[in-house]
Amino acid sequence: MHANIENLVKLQAVELERNRLAQVAKALPVEINQAETALAAMQAKTAATSDALNREDSLRTKLEREVAGHRQKAARYKAQQDTVTTPAQAAAIEHEVQFAQSEIDRLDNEEFASLERTEEQEATLAMTRAQVEELAATLDKTRAYVAGRQKELAEQQAALGSEREALRQEIASELLTRFDRIAAHRGTGIARAENQQCVGCRMGVRPQVWNQLREGELLTCDSCGRLLYWDPAMAPKTPQPEPPVEAGRAIRKPRQAGA
Repeated sequence: MHANIENLVKLQAVELERNRLAQVAKALPVEINQAETALAAMQAKTAATSDALNREDSLRTKLEREVAGHRQKAARYKAQQDTVTTPAQAAAIEHEVQFAQSEIDRLDNEEFASLERTEEQEATLAMTRAQVEELAATLDKTRAYVAGRQKELAEQQAALGSEREALRQEIASELLTRFDRIAAHRGTGIARAENQQCVGCRMGVRPQVWNQLREGELLTCDSCGRLLYWDPAMAPKTPQPEPPVEAGRAIRKPRQAGA
């Protein structure tokens, strides 16, 4: 393969690898963002659960005050039962006592429901706090991994940059200009011809072009415009026919005695 062609192929491989590494580097911060988002969401859930617990505590405090107030009322009305003089007064006082007791029962039920909610929320809070710790540790590890990976990628990019510049100096300027222009438009500037097709666009090449390529020329694909070459090292090997088995000689019959 001609040196210019070989260097163009190597240059394209270097450019493709540089682009791949750039995409990998671009995706790395996304991993940190995802870890940060997961941690923030769990922290928000923890804060909401803690707020809910505080509201339940405040609710039970309020319920306890109301229960105490109804018990005091009930006690006062019961004390008045000994001083009533008419059945109407007795019925009114009894009604107030029953109402106070029903309110006490209702408030007690509400307080019990609040305690049940609190138990569930405390379990949730313990779980979310543990998850916050795990996610915080994951975020630290992700940041450390990304920093290390970014350093590795920068070193690889630097090495590829040096290799790229060395290759570009070895290629004829006219070819390099054509290669750059095609690569900017097509993504790649050179393509291998294989089985009478351009590997870049999978379109067939004319027989004359195919023959010229096999002679080592660098041409242009009529379909996609890429520089086109043929690599004899990539050509399929034609199996050699096995040699024919030699026919055995005829065995002469032994002569009989006296013949």
